[in-house]
Amino acid sequence: MWTEEFLDYLRLERNYSALTVLKYETCLRQFEEFFTNMGTGLEWDTVDSDVIRDWMEQMMDKGEKATTVNGKLSAVRSFYRYALRRNLIERDPAHSVTGPKKEKQLPKFIREKDMDRLLSDDMWTDSYKDICARTLLITFYESGMRVAELVSLEDEMVDFVNRQLKVTGKRNKQRIIPFGEEMEQALRDYITIRDEQVARQERGFFLTDKGRRMSIPQVRRVVEMQLGRVTTQKKRSPHVLRHSFATAMLNHEAGLESVRKLLGHESLATTEIYTHTTFEQLKKVYNKAHPRS
Repeated sequence: MWTEEFLDYLRLERNYSALTVLKYETCLRQFEEFFTNMGTGLEWDTVDSDVIRDWMEQMMDKGEKATTVNGKLSAVRSFYRYALRRNLIERDPAHSVTGPKKEKQLPKFIREKDMDRLLSDDMWTDSYKDICARTLLITFYESGMRVAELVSLEDEMVDFVNRQLKVTGKRNKQRIIPFGEEMEQALRDYITIRDEQVARQERGFFLTDKGRRMSIPQVRRVVEMQLGRVTTQKKRSPHVLRHSFATAMLNHEAGLESVRKLLGHESLATTEIYTHTTFEQLKKVYNKAHPRS
């Protein structure tokens, strides 16, 4: 009876769509079925906070995501707020109930073997566009820099003597990123063909074949297209390569503080999310390899 009145209220006074009203109805019916099946004679006005928490726990045990559980809890909360305003109940049992925290989205990254395959020489031609694209990928993957940092790169910011990049990050903070022999060779090869084949129109390290500094959208398109050669995952952005850099570093026993500095994170907590990624990889390896897993 009360639920029908509440649904009419949503439909007629709040002008909710039929689909939204149906979602509310489904959630409320599910909750009602839960507490009536407890066999304790509970009604809407005798339910307490513990019953709602038990319902949420049951949903989580069945594998429901936190977003789903929170959505259903929101429907129950709305009902009880309505019932309290209409003096149908004396207290709101849902008021003090806190929903589960949303799961943190783990960073998407490209596996090391896939990056090795993509960056191998036999995947590329000797054209300027191919050499530029490959150098872009290597620079992202071996430095962990942001896309805005890459497009703002200038020739004088590349120090071949000390094998390091001088980049300007967020809030104009500068940092030094070292690079290895493979990246040095790739950068040198790129500069050679760039200076031979491209008529420079603007300053910038990475230039289009028309001689203009590459823009962020142009770099994104190159990365997305090239990563599509080795992965089917939907997210294929420069930031995925930044995640791939951090994950590879931690997988090869780099310290968290060192990775933080290389990425330019102000807080170590920001970098710590990559430890969850590497731990997930460890679990997969364990489950696959251990005879009793």
